[in-house]
Amino acid sequence: MHKTKKIAVIGNYVPRQCGIATFTTDLCDALSGHMHKADENLIVVAMDDIETGYDYPARVKFQIRAHSQPDYVRAAEFLNVHNFEVAILQHEFGIYGGKNGAHVMHLMQNLRMPIITILHTVLSKPSKDQRIIIQELARYSEFLVVMAHHAKTLLQDVYGIDERKITFIPHGIPDVPFKRTDSFRRKLGIEDKKVLLTFGLLSPGKGLETMLNAMPGVIARHPEALYIILGKTHPHIIEKSGDSYRQRLYQQVRKLKIDKHVLFENRFVDLGTLTQYIKSADIYVTPYVSEEQIVSGTLAYAVGIGTATVSTPYWYAKEILADGRGRLVPFSDSKEMAKEVNDLLDHEDVALIMRKKCYQHGRSMIWSKVAQDYIELTAKALTRTVDRPIPQYAERPEVRIIKELPDLNLQHMRVMTDDTGILQHAKYSIPDRTHGYCVDDNARALIVAGKYHWLFKDKSVIPLIQTYLSFLHYSFNPENGRFRNFMSYDRRWLEEVGSEDSHGRSLWGLGIAIQYAPNDAIRNMAARLFLDGLQVVEEFISPRAWAFATVGLHAYMSHFGGDANARRVRTQLSEKLVALFKNRTLDDWQWCEDTVTYANAKLPHALILAGQWIPDAEMFEVGIAALKWLLKKQTAAEGHLSIIGNSNWCKRECETSTFDQQPLEAMSLIDACAEAFRATGNIEWLEEGQRCLGWFMGRNDLNKQIYDFNTGGCCDGLEATGVNANQGAESTLSWLISLLTMYEILEQKILVDK
Repeated sequence: MHKTKKIAVIGNYVPRQCGIATFTTDLCDALSGHMHKADENLIVVAMDDIETGYDYPARVKFQIRAHSQPDYVRAAEFLNVHNFEVAILQHEFGIYGGKNGAHVMHLMQNLRMPIITILHTVLSKPSKDQRIIIQELARYSEFLVVMAHHAKTLLQDVYGIDERKITFIPHGIPDVPFKRTDSFRRKLGIEDKKVLLTFGLLSPGKGLETMLNAMPGVIARHPEALYIILGKTHPHIIEKSGDSYRQRLYQQVRKLKIDKHVLFENRFVDLGTLTQYIKSADIYVTPYVSEEQIVSGTLAYAVGIGTATVSTPYWYAKEILADGRGRLVPFSDSKEMAKEVNDLLDHEDVALIMRKKCYQHGRSMIWSKVAQDYIELTAKALTRTVDRPIPQYAERPEVRIIKELPDLNLQHMRVMTDDTGILQHAKYSIPDRTHGYCVDDNARALIVAGKYHWLFKDKSVIPLIQTYLSFLHYSFNPENGRFRNFMSYDRRWLEEVGSEDSHGRSLWGLGIAIQYAPNDAIRNMAARLFLDGLQVVEEFISPRAWAFATVGLHAYMSHFGGDANARRVRTQLSEKLVALFKNRTLDDWQWCEDTVTYANAKLPHALILAGQWIPDAEMFEVGIAALKWLLKKQTAAEGHLSIIGNSNWCKRECETSTFDQQPLEAMSLIDACAEAFRATGNIEWLEEGQRCLGWFMGRNDLNKQIYDFNTGGCCDGLEATGVNANQGAESTLSWLISLLTMYEILEQKILVDK
């Protein structure tokens, strides 16, 4: 059997504070004892959930920003170039970027080595996307490692995965002697206490409320009982709601009047300290609230070290505490929890027998043995692939596209934004305050900020979302139900009613804000304003207003899908739009007007969307045909995008105007191509979107770069004499929406494929 020489382990890593980071670190430490020159031949690719990353030890040779798709491809290239033989990947949906962690597939699909994937979560009732991702993990992995036998059954029955791909290796534990000492208890000043312990990152799923409610019953029988809750609040909980969860626990303790019997240790401890806490505990308590917990590192540690345990009956607990190794109580049953804890405290001889059973069971779980299992599995993986070349995935179009996409840079958008909103115009890259603001640009900026937060989880854009949403709210005139458009720099409205197109574009921006809202306050505000603005659109006569509103309605209904009135308005607007095409379209003129003007692709975009979801097959086909015609009409002989210019547009039986070409048109085409790809799964639409994006970066009639990599801004277009060097809001936002759309659609490609 081939002996593995070079291994790359992919996952979270210390000093990041989470269970998977601890697992990965412990696994690597254990593997290093079985490898020659481990300092060189065993490396880590670490997942970062913060932009700055962490101060990693030398073993970490590459870092992936969780929400940066190109990083995953670059990581694969790094491992391929350095000839690593096997990759061991930790998987849990929350540690990778994208919907349900879909970004990880960009890494797996491009690795030129066998992959062993360790599954930390296996759900019995996955969503469609979660099922697809697990199936794709199996497709690209030589083996899936599970740490509970029940997970093996789930993978076969729920996900249809071949049993031969699935391997059981237990969760590793430290190898410590069974003998307990009281020195650590004396240091803590708890030598005379009956210590109950729960440790790990705190979150509502841990069920601590159940144990706290059980404490009065325990204290009544054992007044010396002390419940230690060891661990910080989970970083994702902190990010979402601050430390409110821990504060609720404090309030519960005070309400139950058990302050003297509960000790919160709000810290993340190292392995040595954690081991001391576990050995000092009389009983370990794990009161999780969900059955679907397929592995628990904390429970594995407690059992392996030899601690009497009381737990709720989640999957992993039922398995590891079988044969008298622990006590199980029903979920959320505080009375039964108190009863079992008291019984073990009453009968120390019974608890000792339980401890010995746990410790003996744990001998097969110590890290040195677990690491040997992984070493043998890597050798087996190499043996299986030696005569079976791994496909060259890097030749696929989407991989090339990911590698070509530049990083997103919001610098110029931030420069153009003040506490009122985003300014319309710029002189070169300097904001021009002469022309003030408009609702059109603030609606587009709302789209950018909303999508950016959704894709990259960057909380710094939330104040921008609030600013742009506030501008739209102020622009709405409740007396006539319309959005005003233009505002002077001194905050005076220059009109009482904006155009229908501005109104429709505002609904589009609000719909996106609802779909991608970072919190309920923003979603509720945007939804209220959206519904207020929706009341007048049925009276509109502008096809583009219909289209903008239709796209906005679709985004709104991604969250409020049951709104019957929204569905009715979407149908009415899209039917009016498709009727225009049917009445005006000829064999050589696949358009709904006699002149092709601006934001053209938004019309087929709306028809493709509505045609899918009403559903209306004919409407969908009209949209696809119109989009194909637009792309053909705007393709130069050399193959690049040549946008219809706004100096004289494109009239039937007239020569098409070449200049001035506006970024807004490229954005509209990219949005429409992305929707066509979502609907059809046809890779050609993805490539068309990339071709249109290339217009910004120099693949255009003048071979001139429109996007400014230095400022993050986009020039205002192509003129006959060259590039218009002013970087106004519309142009910059068009570029950002275009790039965000490409990132978004590449993330969704894996799920669309299936």
